Amino acid sequence: MTTATANGTTTTVNPKKTNLLDHHSIKHLLDETVTEIVTSRGYSEDVRLSNVRLLIGAIIIIIALLAQFYNKKFPDNKNFLIGCIYVLFNGILQLIIYTKEKNAFLFTYPPAGSAYNSTGLMVSSKLPRFSDMYTLTIASADPKSISAKPTTEFTKSVTKWFTKDGVLVEGLFWKDVEGLINDYANKKSK
Repeated sequence: MTTATANGTTTTVNPKKTNLLDHHSIKHLLDETVTEIVTSRGYSEDVRLSNVRLLIGAIIIIIALLAQFYNKKFPDNKNFLIGCIYVLFNGILQLIIYTKEKNAFLFTYPPAGSAYNSTGLMVSSKLPRFSDMYTLTIASADPKSISAKPTTEFTKSVTKWFTKDGVLVEGLFWKDVEGLINDYANKKSK
């Protein structure tokens, strides 16, 4: 698809397309597009939690390698394997996912210039199996902050944003998501 810009140049834009029979791919495409929209509004992505999860995953792999090349063979090192890898570090990883991440796919820093009167965002979504209702939620990344705002969400049918061929109608989706971001920004702190 080719589009013309105001200064007379043309750019090539590939439409975002998904398999309408696969709700995971629909949710993934919508979540990626929400990430683009939020970051285009001046929020930069906060990847600290992802980095912590990667670090814990690397520690699990190192311990698994140690267990693999441990000087005792498998039946003798079973307690070492169970204690270190599966219980301790996977428990820590699951605790982080359960308590901090929940359904969130994007954490952001506050927009530039508003560090004292705003928090970053925690953006999460749901698309239940066998349903076309997509719920997008924007909440404060730090809900205990004095500048945290109440959670804002919408639930709409994904059929509104896709053509019958599975192409995302980005203009409609951007309008809905930007409206939700504006609703969140206009709310008063708790």
